[in-house]
Amino acid sequence: MSARHTPSSVAVAAPAGTAARHRAVPDPVDTAQATVAAALDLAPLIDGHNDWAWECRENRGYSVEGLDGHLDTDTDIARLRAGRMGGQFWSVYVEDTLIGADAVQGTLEQVDWVYRLAARYPETFVIATSAAGVEGARASGRIASLLGAEGAHSLNDSPAVLRMLARLGVRYLTLTHVHNTSWADSGTDEPVHNGLSPRGVEYIRELNRLGMLVDLSHVSPATAHAALDITSAPVIFSHSACHAVTAHPRNVPDDVLARLADNDGVLMVTFVPQFVSAAYAEWFGGDKSAPAPRVTLAQVANHVEHARETAGIRHIGLGGDFDGTDEFPEQLDGVDGYPALLLELARRGWSAAELAALAGANVLRVLRATDAAFGGDDSALTRLSR
Repeated sequence: MSARHTPSSVAVAAPAGTAARHRAVPDPVDTAQATVAAALDLAPLIDGHNDWAWECRENRGYSVEGLDGHLDTDTDIARLRAGRMGGQFWSVYVEDTLIGADAVQGTLEQVDWVYRLAARYPETFVIATSAAGVEGARASGRIASLLGAEGAHSLNDSPAVLRMLARLGVRYLTLTHVHNTSWADSGTDEPVHNGLSPRGVEYIRELNRLGMLVDLSHVSPATAHAALDITSAPVIFSHSACHAVTAHPRNVPDDVLARLADNDGVLMVTFVPQFVSAAYAEWFGGDKSAPAPRVTLAQVANHVEHARETAGIRHIGLGGDFDGTDEFPEQLDGVDGYPALLLELARRGWSAAELAALAGANVLRVLRATDAAFGGDDSALTRLSR
């Protein structure tokens, strides 16, 4: 206790300079927390992928009632606020075992759920389709609700469906899910297209024309390279981790990551345990008779740091995949966990500006680069009519 805090009746003189030395050494926790707070003043926290719509399809009959109470899911309004969420890409997703017109219908139902969510809780959510929309939502104290379609099976191989999704405000298309599509190879299926078929090349060009982001999560490395060869716009990985850290087929190899610098795209690091931890992936794919290995927030931070080292600080973001899997790492078991991850990185020496880039500034830049085309300023006619 310094003399400044000692009651005057029992004040004891401290050695010269002691109090000054103590005041000059800031508390490391306080410093890291201040860095996180400064980062979130600089940029909104934007997550690339959340499956709350799917959760509500499966277990709530698509109801948007009662979402402001405490839920057993990974996501609810109170925890979104606690997690400092500024913008969320809601995944409009159906399993790729659902095909044809059924997949299109399911995807449209998911889009409808997001619009009804925003209408039911207008004080919390607002639909956003652009960087300006995200910034406007932040200024009004609301969470920008963006849409991303997970898996091109949702199109039923119809470019017209793709164009209508764009008109409904869907900002990205994940090219595959677990299985190949008729024109792109998934990372978790046997390859048949050597990445992209000629029709897949045309879909990439159409996505660029529409200003919809090409999302390379789930695709094979060959598909990712082919898309990067063709695209004229930045790409994203909405929810992926690093293969060099955890050798899982859903993770992105370094030779793909390194190309994001020239493309100006963003890898949004996911928290899915089997993508984060090799030990958990082995358990997950086995008989599961033993307890699951621990998966920690620090392991997620290791993926973030590897992505930064390989792709660069401008090319990283966050894509938790909450409500898209059953388990999550310690301290990241719900949408309120984002500040804890930023705090871990601040303790590792990240500056406020660097954390702001990760949290949302990078993906906001990618949106801004494609907003004009998405808004219809690109008048070029499509070559992909059917």
